[in-house]
Formats: sequence, C-alpha cells, structure tokens
Amino acid sequence: MTEKIEPPNCWEYTQCGKEPGGANVDENGPCQAALETALDGVNNGKNAGRLCWAVDGTLCHNQTPGPEEDKISSCISCPFFQKVQEAEDQGDLRTKFLRFVTMDGKKPLMQGLEIKHVAQGERFIIQNANSEAGYIIQKGSCRILVEKDGELVAIGRRGLGEVVGVTALLTGAPYSAHVEAETPMCLWVIRRDQFEALVEKDRDLMEFLTELVADRLSADRPMADRAVGRYTAREVLGKGGFSMVYKGIHTALEMPVAIKMLHHDKALDPDFLAAFRNEAESIAKFNHENIVRVFDIEELYRTVFIIMEYLEGELLSDMIKRLGRLSPLLAADFMVQACRGLEYAHKFGIIHRDINVSNLFIQTGDRLKIMDFGIACKIGTEDFGETGTAAFMSPEQIDGDPVDERTDIYSLGLAAYEMVTGERAFPGNDIMALLDGHLERDVPDPAEKAPDLPPALRQVIMKAGKRAPDERFNKAGEIIEVLTEILPQCDLPLECATPVRKMTSLFLIYEEDKQKEVGRLTEEFSSAMKKLGVTLKAADFPDI
Repeated sequence: MTEKIEPPNCWEYTQCGKEPGGANVDENGPCQAALETALDGVNNGKNAGRLCWAVDGTLCHNQTPGPEEDKISSCISCPFFQKVQEAEDQGDLRTKFLRFVTMDGKKPLMQGLEIKHVAQGERFIIQNANSEAGYIIQKGSCRILVEKDGELVAIGRRGLGEVVGVTALLTGAPYSAHVEAETPMCLWVIRRDQFEALVEKDRDLMEFLTELVADRLSADRPMADRAVGRYTAREVLGKGGFSMVYKGIHTALEMPVAIKMLHHDKALDPDFLAAFRNEAESIAKFNHENIVRVFDIEELYRTVFIIMEYLEGELLSDMIKRLGRLSPLLAADFMVQACRGLEYAHKFGIIHRDINVSNLFIQTGDRLKIMDFGIACKIGTEDFGETGTAAFMSPEQIDGDPVDERTDIYSLGLAAYEMVTGERAFPGNDIMALLDGHLERDVPDPAEKAPDLPPALRQVIMKAGKRAPDERFNKAGEIIEVLTEILPQCDLPLECATPVRKMTSLFLIYEEDKQKEVGRLTEEFSSAMKKLGVTLKAADFPDI
C-alpha cells in the first residue's frame, strides 16, 4: 500500500514567516491562510494553511494575489499546491470512491458509464439544482463552492478517484453546492437510474457512501440553505456520533426551529432508526415548560429529521465549565425544574434513562429544558441495549434490571453533585471503573467539596444517589417538596400557582384573491401554535 504523503502547511513549505508568531509577522501581520479556521479539515489537513488557495488575500510567495477567483491560475502552477494535490491523490482509500469500487477488480461499476470532459473554470454542478447525476473524477480536480447570502465561499476540493454530486444522488436532495473545474477534468458520469441499481445490489457500497455522506454533512464548514419539508436548515448548531442539529426556520412562518438529523449511516441501522423515531414519538405529545418541544417529524433524503423548538442559552455542562461550580441556590433551582419535567414525563409512563449535564439546557433567564429522549422507555422496561451515559448510569441500568422513576432520580442526583462541586461523582474515563463505581458506592458526600451547601440540598443529592433504588426518593415530586423550602418563593414559581396568561392580537389584511393561500398558512400557523399550548381564535370582518 502506498504510504500517504503528509504535506506541510504553506508557511512551513515557503518559509515565509507569516504564520502567527513568525519572523515576518511584524511587517504586514500574519497571512490570512494561517488565521482562517472555518475550513479546517479540507484536503485532510489539520488547519487552513493547507488550503491557502481557498482564502482571500493570502501572501503567496510574498505577493498578495487578492480574491480567490483571481488566483486560480497561479495556484495551479504553485509547487505547494501541486504537493498538496499529490498527497490528496494518494489519500486514504476509504475516501477514494474510484479505488474503493475497483480494488478487487470484480466490481462492474465502470461498465456503461459515459465520459464527460470539463474545461478549466467550467461549473458542472449547480447549487440547488435537481440532482440527476454524480461524477467520479478520472483526471483533474475541482473546487466546491457554497453560495450563501449573495457570496461564494470555497469549502473544499476533490481530486483523482473522488466523487462529487453523489451525496445528492444518495439522499435525493438537490445539489448542496456549486462545483467548478480548477483544472481540465475527465469524469465518469453516474446517472440516477444507474446509481440506484448499484446501491441496490451492493450493500458494502451503500454503507461506504452513507458514511461518506455523514462525514461531509458533519464537516464544520459553511453550508447552503437546505430545504427539509416545510423547514429550511441554515447552519450547523452541533454534531455528535449519531446526529446533527441545525438551526433553521419554518419557511412559511419564519419561526426559528432546531432541526435534528440522524446521520445517514445510522439510518441504515434499524435499532438506531427506531431509537431516533422513539425520541420524537416520546415527547411529541409533551407540553411542559421544562421539556424541549417537538413540533414535527420529517422523513426525507433517506433519513429522519426531528423539528424542535429553537433554544438560546447553553448546555448545563458548558455552564459548569464556565463557572467552575454553581451556587447552591441555582443548583437547587435547576434540580427542581428538572424534577418538574421528569415528573411530567413519568406521568406519561416515560423514563428518560439518560439524564446528565449535557442533556439539560439552560435558557436565558435560567429556565431549564430536558433534552434528548432518544433512549427513553416505558416504566418497568428491562434495561438492555442503549442504556445511557456511563458517568450517570444507575446500577439497575448497568445490571439490566427494570427501570422506573428512581432511575432518572439517581442520574439527576449525580448531575446535581456535579453542579455544586464542579466535579463528577465518579470521575475518570475508564468505562469499567465507572460502572464498578456505580455498583459499589453511593454518591460521595458533596459537602466535602462544597462545605457551603444547605443541609436540605446535601441530603437530597445523597439520597437521590443511593445505589439501592429503595433507598432513593420514589417520585420526583418528593424532591420538589424538599427543595422548594430552601428557595425564595418569588424566584421559583410553584406548580400549583395559577399561570400568567397573555393575549396577542394579530390582524391579517389581504386581497380577496389571496384568501385561499392565507387560509392554508393560517391553518399551518394554528397547528404549530396548538403544539405550544396556544389557543388561536379567528374572526372574519366585513370588507374594509
């Protein structure tokens, strides 16, 4: 196997001294290629220096060629660019579609494919156009460009043996970017019908492509607006091993939403797909101020999207990192809010099973929301399979015993320990040691790390974190009763208090020929409002 060549960063290759801290920075400041971080990872590089061609104003060989569009020809002849291209052409076989499908010499992929020649500078894929074909690069290279808010942004390049346009073929979505030839190119063309036949026959090929799609969609780079049913995904908010979360809007109502997408490679796994659907179905019927709301579910592009309310704030885990530890009163407040959300879910017979500081979100004004019901289950379920986060997992989950309300209470007790101490109750990254800790010890006394704890909060954390379920609180409401005694009543509204209700008037003035369309949009608006617990009243007025 050919050893992969690792090119240096451009400033290492040219010895220009224009990197941060370099010898020549004082003259004109550091080069933009050394500062740009939005495109990390393009060309398999660790930082933007390896893609100086995609950054405006780079000091190529002590000259500033200006905008990226003006320097294509100089890049093609640049020795550093050629070195990067050589490394890319010898890259990991798992990223080279051509070699993947021909390495055993038996796959008939190339039979019947037409050849397409593309001139340098020609744009052969158009962003947002319907995807009718994908391309395998036989010769040359191309640039990937995203058009967003009236500007073109280069987000990557593809070379020998790689594919472009195949992501859209796989998902059925429109093309997500423009693709332009940066050198003369020779391409194999895969039409949609050919592609569908290939992936239907070859499971390995399908799995490879879905992994490739997940990798490209999860890259931390500018993205084009993407239609998801009635919604538009506009930017990446976060990503994990199983899913991505986008910031988006309801296209007609312009209402902000969060769009959670299951990675395409996970959507092929029936268990992951079932768990993802389970999350949406578990909380779609919920309407509680301490549980993130689900508005809609869309099954498109060979995966599933959960449309949720858009939250502004931060994860509890990030807040703890930022502050070191929380004040006892704030921790008690958060614990009560979490208990209210859990008490509500438990009344529906739903156990969360993965309460931890990364699944609790703190909005502006310190309003807490419980997120991620992806492994929720019914009370009494024996806990096998997907079981939660090791640092917060209850002993009964570890043993595979039936779970109930006390399971969530245990995990919340460990989350509260971290709130008041700034440390994990069972620290470390060794999974087996963590699990043994849950089985062998109760939660440590938080007062040893936080001596200022009110006795009631200390006792709640220690009782919630008992190994034996029978020694814990039986219901989340019992914790609320204890902690509300130490909280200022004016700062924490009680469940029994009469909620404050508000009313907003909205007048629609329109031409008569628009009545049908207005009626349709009003119906959509009414449906969305009902899921928020809002009552919509309408009345027709005479002509005005």
